[in-house]
Amino acid sequence: QVQLVESGGGLVQAGGSLRLSCAASGRTFSSYCMGWFRQAPGKEREFVAAISWSGGSTYYADSVKGRFTISRDNAKNTVYLQMNSLKPEDTAVYYCAARSGVVFSASISSRLEAYDYWGQGTQVTVSS
Repeated sequence: QVQLVESGGGLVQAGGSLRLSCAASGRTFSSYCMGWFRQAPGKEREFVAAISWSGGSTYYADSVKGRFTISRDNAKNTVYLQMNSLKPEDTAVYYCAARSGVVFSASISSRLEAYDYWGQGTQVTVSS
């Protein structure tokens, strides 16, 4: 069992930056691939970024590529999402998720149903 708690959301002006954190419980954090997803009002939850269990591989949605960076610190059981050059369309609730297994691929990482555990989410609001 893994419990995930996101933090770091807030209100920021367009062009600004935020760093989200996701703290995981359990001693097997390093065996999970991690992902970030987001859900805007009235829209479906969508993939943002994913990182392999080692941190050696990452994958991004086209909409955030070059602006967002996912990273992890297995010693701290934490995954991060650094968000730069934020746009109003980035406004959403951001969720982190954990997926068991060491196989990492873009096709698997972007699928909601591939993930076993989810956090409660943190609100990010970008004003224009």
